[in-house]
Amino acid sequence: MKPFSFAISMAICFCALTGCEQEKTQPSTVCNDDGTVTFYYDNPNATDVQVDVQFAGRNPMERNEEGLWTVTLGPAAPDMYPYCFVVDGISVMDPQNPQYFPNEGFKNSLLEIPAKTGSLAHDIKDVPHGQIEYIHYYSRSLGGTNNAIVYLPPSYYDKGSSAEQYPVFYLISGTTDTEEVYYKVGRMNYILDNLVAEGKAREMIIVLPYGNPLKLLPTPPQDPMGFGMDVFGKDLVNDLMPYVESHYRTINDADHRAIGGFSRGGNQGLSCGLMNLDKFSYLCSYSSFTSTSLPDVYDNAADTNSRIHLFWLGVGTDDFLYGTARDYMEFLDKKGIRSVKEYTHDKFGHTWMNAKYFLDKTFRLLFNPEASEEAMRNAQPALAATGKEQAFTPGVMARLFPRPIISPDFGTEGITFRMKAPDAREVLLQTELDAKPLAMQKDEEGVWSVTLTNHSNDVFKYCFLVDGTQVADPSNMYLSPDRGFKYSVCNNPANPYSLATMGDIAHGKVCYDLNDSSHPATYYPPTGSPAVLIRLVYGADDTSESWFKVGGAEAIADKLLAEGRTQPCIMVADASAKGKRKNADMKVYTLKASDYRSWPERRKALEQLLLKIK
Repeated sequence: MKPFSFAISMAICFCALTGCEQEKTQPSTVCNDDGTVTFYYDNPNATDVQVDVQFAGRNPMERNEEGLWTVTLGPAAPDMYPYCFVVDGISVMDPQNPQYFPNEGFKNSLLEIPAKTGSLAHDIKDVPHGQIEYIHYYSRSLGGTNNAIVYLPPSYYDKGSSAEQYPVFYLISGTTDTEEVYYKVGRMNYILDNLVAEGKAREMIIVLPYGNPLKLLPTPPQDPMGFGMDVFGKDLVNDLMPYVESHYRTINDADHRAIGGFSRGGNQGLSCGLMNLDKFSYLCSYSSFTSTSLPDVYDNAADTNSRIHLFWLGVGTDDFLYGTARDYMEFLDKKGIRSVKEYTHDKFGHTWMNAKYFLDKTFRLLFNPEASEEAMRNAQPALAATGKEQAFTPGVMARLFPRPIISPDFGTEGITFRMKAPDAREVLLQTELDAKPLAMQKDEEGVWSVTLTNHSNDVFKYCFLVDGTQVADPSNMYLSPDRGFKYSVCNNPANPYSLATMGDIAHGKVCYDLNDSSHPATYYPPTGSPAVLIRLVYGADDTSESWFKVGGAEAIADKLLAEGRTQPCIMVADASAKGKRKNADMKVYTLKASDYRSWPERRKALEQLLLKIK
């Protein structure tokens, strides 16, 4: 039985999400019948606005008679495309679009152009859907807590499947991506749900690791070209895999484990997989390559080939990594290492359109030895070099990933916020804790900054006001999942419920049941047997994720439970305080976000409630 079904049967019948009444406005994107897209942006403070979308690049917008900035671009093939508005030189997400691209740096919204006929691999169809679970686990390799996302197939919690075990695919996102990207941009779960429903893929568990664990360390080492892969591989094999295999019903042998990823994640996946062929027999690289100097891998082709069911490599010929990826394919051919090679020519190079396409291709082969062997047997050699291929060089690396700006910067004197905007006339810091925005000062490099000394241990929402335009902090990976404009979250590691300082304790998880895709049920089942349910009612501008991603509800409950200061409870994110109790034995409490002015106040109220129910 699903944990959420258990929670409902034990506690509450929840009302459907109705949402708040909002003023009707012009949609920010309109997909036209001819395949073009019309963009709209409302900002009376702006003097120059462009839209930057992956299928058309950066294009100027003009004010229409209603005062809206607008432009029509395309036509474009049906797919999902990142985009942003560039307002007086500063990139901003679409404040009207709830879908966004989770990333450590850039902030983009997501445009979905539907197919006119037929369907796309990532479409959300009326088929059984798996469940998404956000987990925390203590990593001895890191000396701290790490994050991952686990996808469980539709049958996992079915009563009749309670003893069934599943193969596992470790799937890693690219450089600067968070662990959410293969879920929220790559839509790996919906692609697999659709294939499983059609009988074209096998059910499996998918684990999405965080590919940049060095960023979680208090003082990350400088590692411009290595991406911390040694640390990543040690964490995955020694910490994440044991956690997954002790908490989920997995088949724990090489024949039932796969690893792969996109871009940096492909490099990490291949490196970790090839160095651990006793653990992985399915290897996938999407728009990537790896080292040609791995010991005991390439110089014994017969042994290596005998251990690998599927070695799958995909890249776009217009990808800036194509030259290096093609060279790696040719290297494998020369060494006698079998591999399947797939090329695209029309998906804008190094993009998540390619990543989704490659994923759809490989899902059909994973954990299917007969289909994998046929693909390997029919594999073609690498495309011949032309001498014009793009190649991955230190110069490309420096252009793509310039010296980062640290913001927020947690120092002994307070928290410093920074924003590079050399042409801005004024930049202010706006927080939910300060009545008025705070003035920032510009240095000779065009970086604006201000230091707060009075909120050192708080977790709160903030943004920059650049000449009157709200802008999320481009250097902060933590975003508040609001309905409209998405604020950045100042997640101070010094706060008492910081995961980074909790040590080796047991953690619950945050679960998303996606069978109602428009209103996913969001809940926290703890460790232990709960006798209490807390309904977390979110505010009009929040989403079902807000109590967890900003409120840190699971972290607060985990720590207090580990300290013996509360008892196990189920927490459910709810849109309303209305509901019917179904079991008098379970005590039900309600906490409404609208009763409090700020997230620090809400977090404190939850802490007090949890302490009360001991």
